[in-house]
Amino acid sequence: MISVKDAIQKVIDNCKPLLKEVIKPIEKSGNYSLFKDVYSPINMPPFRQSAMDGYAINIHKDSNYTLIGEIKAGDDDNPILKPGEAVRIFTGSPVPDTASAIVIQEKVNVKGNILHTEKDIAINQNIRPLGEQVKVGEVALFKDTKLTPAAIGFLTSLGITEVSVYKKPSIALVTTGNELIEAGQPLTYGKIYESNSKMLQNALYNLKFYDVTIYKIVDDYDKTYSTLKTIISKKDLVIISGGISVGDYDFVGKALNTLEVETMFYKVKQKPGKPLFFGKKDKATIFALPGNPAAALICFYIYVYIALQKMKDVHNIELPRVTAKSSSEFIKKGDRPQFLKALFKNESVTILEGQSSAMQQTFALANALVFMPSETPKINMNDNVEVILLPI
Repeated sequence: MISVKDAIQKVIDNCKPLLKEVIKPIEKSGNYSLFKDVYSPINMPPFRQSAMDGYAINIHKDSNYTLIGEIKAGDDDNPILKPGEAVRIFTGSPVPDTASAIVIQEKVNVKGNILHTEKDIAINQNIRPLGEQVKVGEVALFKDTKLTPAAIGFLTSLGITEVSVYKKPSIALVTTGNELIEAGQPLTYGKIYESNSKMLQNALYNLKFYDVTIYKIVDDYDKTYSTLKTIISKKDLVIISGGISVGDYDFVGKALNTLEVETMFYKVKQKPGKPLFFGKKDKATIFALPGNPAAALICFYIYVYIALQKMKDVHNIELPRVTAKSSSEFIKKGDRPQFLKALFKNESVTILEGQSSAMQQTFALANALVFMPSETPKINMNDNVEVILLPI
C-alpha cells in the first residue's frame, strides 16, 4: 500500500503532455492552449484611430480652426486637412492622414464653423497609431498561451477564425455493477440509481474537458474484459468507477491484469479511497476509482485532476492548498490519513457531518477538503489545518 505523497508523485511522474495538435474554431477554443505562435494577419488598429470624441486638427500657429466636416466610426473618408482646418471625430473613427492631433471635445469652444482650442497641443495626442497593438506579421499570441475570453476576443479582432491548439484528452467514464440502474427507471428492490458517471462527467465538464464518453458494464468478467480492451485502445484517459476491490464480482482488477496494464500503484493509505488503482497501457492512462461516490470524487480531485493538468502541459497541477483555522472538532479512527469534506469560508473551515465514503449529501455542501495526516489523531477548535480548495 502506497502513501498519499508517493501516489501523487507516481501520477506526476507517469502522466505526460499529449502534445497533439488540433484545429478549433475560435468560438470553441476557450480554455485550450495554443499549439504554436499566432501571427497577426493585419495591423491592429488597421488605421490611425481616434481614441476620444473630439476634433481632428492639422496644427498651425493659431488657436482657431475651421471645421470642414465630420468623421464617424465606420466611415471611409480620408479628407485632406490644410493647416488650421479640423473635422469633428468620434472614438474609433479613422483619423485623416493629414491630421496631426485630436483635441477632446471638453477642451474646445465651437461657434458656427470656428473651433477655438488651447495653443499647446502635442503631436499625435489622442491618436492610436497604425499597428499600435500588433503589426502585420508580428506574433499576436505566443505558443502555450491559454485562450481566455479576452484572448479569443483579441484574436477575433484580427480576423482570425480558427486556431491550432493542444488536443485535450479523450476520456472514457466506465461504471460497473449489476445493482445500478439509470435515474428515471422504477427503483426496484436491491437496485440503486447510478450517479457516479454523471457526477464525474460534470466534474470533467467543470474543468472544461468535454470529450467524455460514458460506458456501463455489468458484473461479468468477459464483458468487463472486452469492453475495457476496446476502450483502452481508443482513449487517452480511462476512469473506471467500482469493481476494483477483491470481491467475487469485482472483475475490473482481473481484466486489467489480463490486459497487461502496467500497475503504477494499487491501494493508497488513505481514507476514503483506499482501493484506488493507477496504471498505464500504450497511450492510455487508467484510473480505477472506488465505487462509493464520495471516495470516487475525492480520488478524482486528488489524483485524476493532476493527470488532466499534466496532459494539458500546465504548471499548476495540484489543487490550491491553504492553511485555515478549524471551526469544528474531528476525531480520526485508525492511522490512515483522511480527506474530510468541509466548507471553507472567511478564512476558516468547518468539517461537515457525515464523512462516510457513501455520503453524497455532505459532499454536495462542501467546497473544500481538509487533509488530516496520519500522525494527527484529532482536530480541535481553532487548530490550523491544511485545506484543499475544490474547483466548484
